[in-house]
Amino acid sequence: MRHLYQKIYLTIIASLLLVVLVAGTVWRFGGDRMPIAQAFEMAGEIAAAALPHDGASPAAQQQAIERIAQRLKIDLALFDAALRPIASSGRPLPPPPRSGPGGWVYGPLGSAWSFRLPDGRWIVARAPVRHRNPAVNLILFLGGIALAVALAAYPVVRGLTRRIERLQAGVETLGAGHLAARVKVEGRDEVARLAASFNRAAARIEELVGAHRLLLANASHELRTPLSRLRLGLELYEHKQDPKLKAELARDIAELDLLIDEILLTSRLDAVPALHLEPIDLLGIAAEECAHYEECTLSGEPVAIRGDARILRRLIRNLLDNARRHGAPPVTVRVGREGATAVIEVTDAGRGVPEAERDQVFTPFHRLGGESKGAGLGLALVRQIARLHGGDAVVAPRADQPSCFRVTLPAA
Repeated sequence: MRHLYQKIYLTIIASLLLVVLVAGTVWRFGGDRMPIAQAFEMAGEIAAAALPHDGASPAAQQQAIERIAQRLKIDLALFDAALRPIASSGRPLPPPPRSGPGGWVYGPLGSAWSFRLPDGRWIVARAPVRHRNPAVNLILFLGGIALAVALAAYPVVRGLTRRIERLQAGVETLGAGHLAARVKVEGRDEVARLAASFNRAAARIEELVGAHRLLLANASHELRTPLSRLRLGLELYEHKQDPKLKAELARDIAELDLLIDEILLTSRLDAVPALHLEPIDLLGIAAEECAHYEECTLSGEPVAIRGDARILRRLIRNLLDNARRHGAPPVTVRVGREGATAVIEVTDAGRGVPEAERDQVFTPFHRLGGESKGAGLGLALVRQIARLHGGDAVVAPRADQPSCFRVTLPAA
């Protein structure tokens, strides 16, 4: 079942059907073991053997009726074939029916049971009735139904609560710091979908915490290099007021500022990215970024997309910085449209990325061949920004241009 309310509703219906089936079975096999006419005939034969014959005196018949009534502790009456009373014992009884083999008859003092004797006389009997409060009868009836519903619904309810208990244990385990905690997904209802959502959320939390730990560890290492250079440069500058040394200090500060900016942006996009989506001309923002780089040419066609212009500019800027640092001029940027996809390709005259590392270059702090240029966050941000917009970034070398990066984004 795809919905929990359907399972609960059908469980109640099935429980009520079970009550009806059990009642019908008891009625069928409990009341029809012997035909009612045959039962009345047998009762009449037995009663005729215990009573005087039809021609006996009324006193003898009265004495026999009293003896049987006292022995069985019931109300008992004897009627002739014309339904006139002959003898009786106990409380007054209603006369028998005028047709049929007998059955239940009803009177002011309650119902009684009547049957015909072989000689035409009638016996009417009524067992002592213990009057019970109607409210008690209603409570017993409803209690029986409730018991049947409870027995039928228990397996379903227990299975549901057991899954909820496992989900609760998983949440508590995750809250205790065990980020690998997962719960078993059973069924296809709301509880199963909740368990699947929990597993996805737990996996995402584990991924984010792991990424932040890695980011923190690598960032602390990467920050030491420019800080060490700044510390050494400041010590030298105190002894030697060299303009070149001052320019190097300014470059180190700019590098440190860029590294901190990239670390903060990576952390922010990993956590809860708040994109400001708006209509964007991809060719227009590419032209704005290309204007800041020498030996960079732009070609293509206007392509409209919906995205965050601020971080999309950062995407293009990081691709151009990567081409300038690790590639060789000239750098070419092409913007185009392929069906429902917007494409940005940045190529340069460099040797390209080895095939074994074409996916690793998008990993934070990864550097090709032990290079010392950059912090290894530029391409990681490129892929991160592209995927936040529903696209992707890959290395896509060509036969004539081995160094080519391709970004795809959903077109508007």
